[in-house]
Amino acid sequence: MNKPDIKLNPQPRMRYEITIKVDNAPGPFDRIEGVVDYRVSNENCVPLTPVTGATVAPEKRVPIVLTHSGGNIYKGEIYADLLQDEDYFGKGVCHWSVVAASANLFVKQVDFSAPLFHDDLLKGKPVTRYYSNRSYATTQVERVDTGETDRAQYQDEANATFSVTVHAEEKHP
Repeated sequence: MNKPDIKLNPQPRMRYEITIKVDNAPGPFDRIEGVVDYRVSNENCVPLTPVTGATVAPEKRVPIVLTHSGGNIYKGEIYADLLQDEDYFGKGVCHWSVVAASANLFVKQVDFSAPLFHDDLLKGKPVTRYYSNRSYATTQVERVDTGETDRAQYQDEANATFSVTVHAEEKHP
C-alpha cells in the first residue's frame, strides 16, 4: 500500500486550547513537548495490505507548540480537523479523527507521558495522571512512564507523587 500524501485542511475550524498543568514535581524537566495523534476513523476507505490482508488505517503525529504561561502551566493549540478528509486510495473519502493530544515531560531518559484521549478532549474534560517521585529519580534507563489515573495505585507512596493534568477547551473563531 502506498503511503497517502496527507493534506492539511485549508480551513480548519475545530480549534482547541490545550493546557498542561504540572503539580508537585520533585524537580525540573529537561523539556516538555506536546503531540497530537490523528488516525483515519473509517477503515473501509483503506485498501487491504498485501499478504496479511489486514487494513492499516493511516496515522499522523503532529507536534504541539507549547508556550510556558507562568508557574507550572504550559499552553498550546490544536485543530481537531487539521487533516483533510479526502479519497486517498480511490475507495471513498477517508475521515480523520483525533486519537489523543499528549504532554510528554522528559527527565534524562524518561518520558512522563500524559495523554488526553479523543472523548475527553472533545468534551473538555480535564484528565490528571499521577507519577511516582521514585520514577522521577530513576532516569538512567530509557522508558515511557504513563503514570496512573488514581494516586491510590501507589499505595504507601501515594503522597510521594506528582501530577500532570491535560485539558482541552474549544475556542470558537
